[in-house]
Amino acid sequence: MNHLEELKEFARLHARGQGMTADHTAEVLGRITNDTPGDPDSWAAVWTAEGRAAADRGDLLDACRHYALARFPYPADEDRRHAQRLGVSTFDAWRGGRSGIERLEFTHPDGSSYACWAAGLDRDKPLLIVSGGIVSVKEQWAPLLPLLRKLGFAAVVTELPGVGENTAPYRPDSWHTLSALLDRLATRADVSNTSMLALSFSGHLALRAAAEDPRIRRVLTVGAPVADFFEDEAWWPRVPRITVDTLTRLTGSADETELRALLPEFALGQKLLAGIRIPVRYVASARDEIIPARDQALLRRALPDVRFKLFDDVHGSPAHLGAMRRWLFASLLHLRFTSRGASRPHTSTPLSRRPS
Repeated sequence: MNHLEELKEFARLHARGQGMTADHTAEVLGRITNDTPGDPDSWAAVWTAEGRAAADRGDLLDACRHYALARFPYPADEDRRHAQRLGVSTFDAWRGGRSGIERLEFTHPDGSSYACWAAGLDRDKPLLIVSGGIVSVKEQWAPLLPLLRKLGFAAVVTELPGVGENTAPYRPDSWHTLSALLDRLATRADVSNTSMLALSFSGHLALRAAAEDPRIRRVLTVGAPVADFFEDEAWWPRVPRITVDTLTRLTGSADETELRALLPEFALGQKLLAGIRIPVRYVASARDEIIPARDQALLRRALPDVRFKLFDDVHGSPAHLGAMRRWLFASLLHLRFTSRGASRPHTSTPLSRRPS
């Protein structure tokens, strides 16, 4: 499969995950003939033009969806960087017509920066952090903020290091950035009662942080890598080229060889996982082309309180978006209102680990 064909294959999945119809996606993809910056028929140009058309008719969130695909999978050229900036500014315009959504900007200790969208910040409210994977910008998830505020959370939507406006590289110690974010929010939310809704590689980051930071009381994730993805040499040839290239870019690796040498440092071992004594809820995909099923098996063995929802789908279960969100939110609210994960016990009685 060549580069453009793979882009189109993944775009169909990500477009569906954002709520675009298959007919519309097919029509747009049919007009894309290349991925050459500056060409009017190129990937970024066609998706960006669709975004501008949506903005012109007043549908700013739809415009953001198209800009997110225009910068997909990462902003390697000026056309994609322009689309990413348009996505941020267009979402900012959308939230400007509504009250209660604010923009937060922070600087990492190394001088890199990141931004978040937030709603419902209050020192008495439990904190909920939402973060996507290696190709998901925060503007894709930020429309959930009004709902999360109504559910009683102080909600913050952010990005994995290296993605969107988070200019820090994605490295094995990037989990520290989550703890640093909690430090920054300590006066604006009840960070001692933090939930993580962290998708894909952000789920890995949340699990690693939860092993060290007692303020994280529950983790909900979709298709998070754990160990075998990072360590299994036999699995690696099956990983899509887009995933390989994106991880190479985010980690600042010079090439795939350097990336593969780095990846084992990300792996979460059974001993570390055994220290995660909080509830973990995991959406798994039976036909996941990125995350090996052995990663889920490791979580079943190592975690005292883990439950799975399995869909017959590819990575991220884009064809089951509604059912997936219902399960995640039902799990989140159940854990919150039954006080599960409200403390960090030294011992725990194992729960059923069968898929629900």
